[in-house]
Amino acid sequence: MTSQTVSGTAGLTEPAVKRRRRGGWHAYLFVAPSLFGVVAFLLLPMVIVLVLSLFDWELLSAPEFAGLDNYVRLAGDGEAWHSLGVTIAYVLLSIPLQTVLALALAMLLNQRVKGVRFYRSLFVVPWMATPIVLALIWNWIFDPRDGAINSALALVGVTGPDWLSDPTWALPAVALVSVWQYTGYNMLFFLAGLQGIPKELHDAAETDGATPAQRFWRVTLPLLNPTMFFVSVTNLIGAFQVFDTIYAMTAGGPSQTTEVINFRIYQTAFKEFDFGYAATLSTLLFLIIFLVTMAQVRFFGKRTTYDLS
Repeated sequence: MTSQTVSGTAGLTEPAVKRRRRGGWHAYLFVAPSLFGVVAFLLLPMVIVLVLSLFDWELLSAPEFAGLDNYVRLAGDGEAWHSLGVTIAYVLLSIPLQTVLALALAMLLNQRVKGVRFYRSLFVVPWMATPIVLALIWNWIFDPRDGAINSALALVGVTGPDWLSDPTWALPAVALVSVWQYTGYNMLFFLAGLQGIPKELHDAAETDGATPAQRFWRVTLPLLNPTMFFVSVTNLIGAFQVFDTIYAMTAGGPSQTTEVINFRIYQTAFKEFDFGYAATLSTLLFLIIFLVTMAQVRFFGKRTTYDLS
């Protein structure tokens, strides 16, 4: 096999080969804007944060090289590990429920129901609103005196708690807001996945005597693995990086029970002006997200089928 065959230019004259090679630069020109965005707003900030984590910097003074001192400090920082634990608890409270509800809604709205397009749009509306606005609305809903939830509970003789000021209920309440906001958005992906499954597969399973539950577990769910993989990865990344909802609803309280790692980073950088240590916390968060994502890739990689033909 010649080098011409390998390069895909077999049978072309030398001028034609040169024109093809020159034409390849046009492709790079089209890719350049996206590549610039990735480098400037993703890769470069990651490198800067990693380098900054090796320094002590209080913004108004010159950075001083600290080596691994910030990482040694992190190992014994109880507040940082507490914030990480709160973040993991938030992820466990929101993501499973959010995913299950999104899949259930998608299956329900995949039926031929009157007004189904209206309902599909209705469930996506919360995702379109900004988190700060939603947080303000939910602050009123969770208000212990005049809030909608406690008012409804009072009608049946139940005294509701002070949701956002109670250490027991504050984190579940914030997680509930996340579930409410993103369930409809994830429903769209599951709905697209369901509509991509050939109807013949369900018909064949039904002909073989499979019950609805068996068709779901053995046909629908396995073929939804590509969608489940996408939803799972994006949701977990977003949940580990939650900040705005926490900031607007509880500001990390009460008693730091809702202080997620991103809020701890914000406090360290912009309240304590310790940017070097904030970069160290950010590096820790990146490492955790990376490891969790790789675990998901490994888990779903052996269970995912993309070609249904």
